[in-house]
Amino acid sequence: MKFDDKIPIYYQIKNYLYHEMLTGTLNPGDKLPAVRQLAVDLTVNVNTVQRALSEMITEGTIESQRGKGNFVTADTTRLAQLKEQLVMTQLAQVYEQLHALNLTDEEIIASLKRYIEQKGAGQNV
Repeated sequence: MKFDDKIPIYYQIKNYLYHEMLTGTLNPGDKLPAVRQLAVDLTVNVNTVQRALSEMITEGTIESQRGKGNFVTADTTRLAQLKEQLVMTQLAQVYEQLHALNLTDEEIIASLKRYIEQKGAGQNV
């Protein structure tokens, strides 16, 4: 995993795990790799991984089972909320950037529709 120096590493680890959970690489109820193994795989400090996982446990996206490890929550409602939250965060960033270019809401919507149509046409080939 390549890290961005401008964003805290623990936050990037959380986003990486969110992506794994939402794309189905990690399914509800799946066991996460051990903290030490994640640290080795991601080439980061164990404490950094532990911070990311601790926050995710507090959020309810993963569950810790003493002696067994950490597991993706089986709460599909919580995972749907996580997906919605991540989508809204991404859209907020794009929205702010496009408004900074002096685009109106209508222009943003029209541009997004054009973009989707172009992407859709390119994928059907």
